[in-house]
Amino acid sequence: MLVVVGAAIVREGRVLAARRSAPRAEGGGWEFPGGKVEPGESEVDALVRECREELGVEIRVGALLGAVAPAGFVLRVYRAALLDGEPRPLQDHDELRWLPAADLDAVPWLPADVPLLPALRVVL
Repeated sequence: MLVVVGAAIVREGRVLAARRSAPRAEGGGWEFPGGKVEPGESEVDALVRECREELGVEIRVGALLGAVAPAGFVLRVYRAALLDGEPRPLQDHDELRWLPAADLDAVPWLPADVPLLPALRVVL
């Protein structure tokens, strides 16, 4: 089964949310940055690579926040911290926002990410 990883990058009590610009079906939806785990790649390595490609940052991957299994894939979201760089929407996203727990519902999250929001509220 396809494994997708996401990063709940937390800084100063806020989490980084990214708005999808592609593919078209997901455009405008918000998500945790990340992507597909490639064959032979660990989940942590995939998440570090995806954040470098999509956001231009280096991260430290922490504990698993949670996992969901929508149709056709498994999404695992890990807590993460910035090590270097300031996130920019370089690939597949057109906007980024730092959201505190109180504002998590202010953006339309993609359906796969929604079940993970309660676990995120606990750690923010």
